[in-house]
Amino acid sequence: MSPFITRPVIMGTQGVVTSGHYLASAAGFRNLLQGGNAIDAAVTMGLCLALLEPQNNGLGGEVPTLVFSAKEKKVHAICGMGWSPQAFTIEWCRQNGIDLIPGDGYLPACVPAMLDTYCLALSRFGTLSFTQVAAPAIELAANGYPVYPGLHNFLANQRTRFTDQYPTTGKVFLRNGRAPEIGEVIRNPDWAGVLQKMARAEASCAKGRVAGIEAARDVFYKGEIAESIVDFITRRPVEDSSGEAHTGLLTTADMAEWHATLEEAVSVNYRGLDVHKCSSWTQGPVFLQQLTLLEGFDLVAMGHNSASYLHTWIECAKLAFADREAYYGDPALDNVPFEVLLSKEYAALRRSLLGETASPDMRPGDVGRGFPEYATRPVLEDNRRALDLPNHTGDTTHLDAVDAQGNMIACTPSGGWIQASPVIEGLGFPLGTRGQMFYLNAARPNALAPHKRPRATLTPSLVTQNGEPYMVFGTPGGDSQDQWTLQFFLNYVDFGMNLQEALDAPTVNSDHFPSSFYPRQAFPLAVSAENRIPVEVLQELERRGHKIRVTEGWVHGKCMGIRFDKERGVILGGVTPKGEVGYAIGW
Repeated sequence: MSPFITRPVIMGTQGVVTSGHYLASAAGFRNLLQGGNAIDAAVTMGLCLALLEPQNNGLGGEVPTLVFSAKEKKVHAICGMGWSPQAFTIEWCRQNGIDLIPGDGYLPACVPAMLDTYCLALSRFGTLSFTQVAAPAIELAANGYPVYPGLHNFLANQRTRFTDQYPTTGKVFLRNGRAPEIGEVIRNPDWAGVLQKMARAEASCAKGRVAGIEAARDVFYKGEIAESIVDFITRRPVEDSSGEAHTGLLTTADMAEWHATLEEAVSVNYRGLDVHKCSSWTQGPVFLQQLTLLEGFDLVAMGHNSASYLHTWIECAKLAFADREAYYGDPALDNVPFEVLLSKEYAALRRSLLGETASPDMRPGDVGRGFPEYATRPVLEDNRRALDLPNHTGDTTHLDAVDAQGNMIACTPSGGWIQASPVIEGLGFPLGTRGQMFYLNAARPNALAPHKRPRATLTPSLVTQNGEPYMVFGTPGGDSQDQWTLQFFLNYVDFGMNLQEALDAPTVNSDHFPSSFYPRQAFPLAVSAENRIPVEVLQELERRGHKIRVTEGWVHGKCMGIRFDKERGVILGGVTPKGEVGYAIGW
């Protein structure tokens, strides 16, 4: 008897797309039907998601991206992470009483990376113009889209913030001071105007497709849009979690000098599959470290979601994330020892630390250059004081696309959340707050420095087999992203589940290590577990020393993925029902 699954596995031969909202998926799929490739479809979906999920991502945010080029037979990472302002330094923070970078307001704003990332992906790997891929998003912004339950509930919860603290946001998202009802239509003409200005710049460029896309991005980063951003944040101070009001530190020079770039992905082989992640300007390599640890265990013999399996899995995650805290940072400025961290020899040494009970400690490894003195000290002790103030994080979304030629792309858009910074007047979107992830201890990697990328939690995944396309996937979920997607991947690869069954299975995540988000708290031994995991399994985990927090059964992330089956000529996709509005479409 086939297992119960919440949705069918979507199968097609010409292309499959997934995204965090069905209207975005439909728009990307429309591009495929009109002759675009997977990258064209992905950029369309990304632009639509920036409008449709304003609580999860926006044009002021970022989007780490992985691409497999069928023509080149090569994996590329695109740096979808903007750098910090030149003026924002540890010394500036000390002089201005900032001991922990706030999670809201203007101070943690980095250069908005999303649009240039999409423009680079489009010009380098796509086939359509910016105007063509942006058309559905412009249409949705100008004509409106229906409010869905998750957005209604979010706006209702944030109503006072948007009336009192961020009135420019309230003008866009509230109706006479109230949250719009489910099914009520939201329009954002200023947001549409941003993409329309970029499209007009492209139309006025007569030097070809790539030059036209570059002209479009320059309007945002070097023209009137950048000027509007800087003017707004320097004229309109806003209070943040420090308890003080601050203006922004981003300048037009910071904007103009930044570009998205193509980079090498970081990879390991797991059971014959090459798994690729963005480098340590994300947390992505922690997924790879977990794989190298888990490779030494017979997971199938333990049994799926058994106490032995979950204990082993959790303890390996804790070891990998301890290394994240000790060693990960922007590889352009921090020396990250991947040659050790991702090696089989290092994994074997680390694997030997696992015992029958849960470890209460942070246990980063010695990579051969002296054990860092800060490695086991709580993050908050690196700062003079820590205020017990609310967390102003947001969430994230995801999208994937695969076409019949074998082009694959995975993007994890985030940041630029409307709850963390006010909408910029006349533009319809806020800036991001990713700079909250920097440390203020200069001895650490990921320490704040001018024109540096913060280590983001955003982490798309791409898999090849013998140099051929195999799979792309991802999820929202902050520090838990590389925990929930790892369980999905193991469900599919090790436990032989079909794609939707692997997405539907209940998950756990560790909260043992410091959060990447303000106020950077850690909860030693803590594990969140969906209540669909059997009670006796959770009781055994507690007996082994884990502190279990049971959540509702369908709340961990919104994982999605696409599998390219070259042998059969079929593309398979799926999205978990968590979050309600994510969807896969194929043909």
